[in-house]
Amino acid sequence: MIRLLSVLLPLALAGLAAFGRQPVGIAFYDVDRIYDTIPALFYDDSDYTPEGRYGWNSERYRRKIQNTAAVIDSMTLDIVALWGVENEQVVRDLSAACREEYTYLHRTLNSLDGMDFALLFFADRFEPKRVETGRRYLYVEGKLNGRTVGLVLCGDTRTAEWLVGDLRDEHPAVPLVVMGRIGRFPAGRFGLRDATARAEKAGRGNIRRAGRWEMRDRMLVDTALTCLAGDVYVRRYLVDQKSGNPLRTFSRGVYKGGYGYSLPVFVYIR
Repeated sequence: MIRLLSVLLPLALAGLAAFGRQPVGIAFYDVDRIYDTIPALFYDDSDYTPEGRYGWNSERYRRKIQNTAAVIDSMTLDIVALWGVENEQVVRDLSAACREEYTYLHRTLNSLDGMDFALLFFADRFEPKRVETGRRYLYVEGKLNGRTVGLVLCGDTRTAEWLVGDLRDEHPAVPLVVMGRIGRFPAGRFGLRDATARAEKAGRGNIRRAGRWEMRDRMLVDTALTCLAGDVYVRRYLVDQKSGNPLRTFSRGVYKGGYGYSLPVFVYIR
């Protein structure tokens, strides 16, 4: 299955060449807790310090940044939504480590664990105009190839349904792309379709649980937009070829130096 998954994105890209208008690629990537090494003042991140439980030193931080940047670069997508970055300095370091010239947007969520959302994007494709934050979500409205589109990033399944409902009421004319921990709320009721449903039906997912793939993160696309492709992004180096599990940064508290416990999900729209 891993071999099949590893060729899905190239095949999708080849198929998109037939369309006259250039598609936009968007990914959601849970980067599995990128903390810096400096103790925070307003929440407990003591495990992720040099003296903490995980021995989170400068070398481990540097490797995590490089690993994450390598995945982002390999996707070569126009917009990459990130969940699990501690602060703007982490996002700045990550952006600098990428070969692609991404502009970044970061907002502090004031969460108990210090985790935030961020966007990496090509400034000639996407221009943010409005940003709203709340409990475990980030909403960014902007011009995507000249058209106003709202990007909804969710880190909690309890947030998605009421948030999308409010956005539909407040901005009914703005097409939405909803991504992250969405759960199984009735997307069709809000004029959305699950771009990752087909991959899930085929047995693919972006995390492993009890030896099986599970689609924990999803991509929902407004029916006003054309969805060309959607799936899980994977490469052989992201997965342990013996166990079939994603190569984690930590496993049962032991440092492994991998990429993280989840795989990105992506969509192409136009």
